[in-house]
Amino acid sequence: MIGKNPLSYYLGVGDVFKAIADPTRRAILDELTERNEQTLFELCSRLVAKHRVPSSRQAVSQHIDVLVAAGLVETRRDGRHTFHHVDPRPLEQILDRWLPGRTEDQ
Repeated sequence: MIGKNPLSYYLGVGDVFKAIADPTRRAILDELTERNEQTLFELCSRLVAKHRVPSSRQAVSQHIDVLVAAGLVETRRDGRHTFHHVDPRPLEQILDRWLPGRTEDQ
């Protein structure tokens, strides 16, 4: 833990903050929150149409890799296609750390 904030080691918090720091990754999360189980092609199309994000498929794929590493996105392969969906648990763990008394309806 030399030179790093101890919070960085708690449940991969640093990875989560790194993942959501980028506007393109936030747009990807927005799209997956609106409609889960999208392919890379669908995500790229929606990013261009709705968010004016002109990223290549390779760039979007790299953004998704960061989101997967942070635990915010999970993938499922079905034949030749890979489907992506949001996993909000890492964000809930952060909220639980700072708002330990919160309830589901707050």
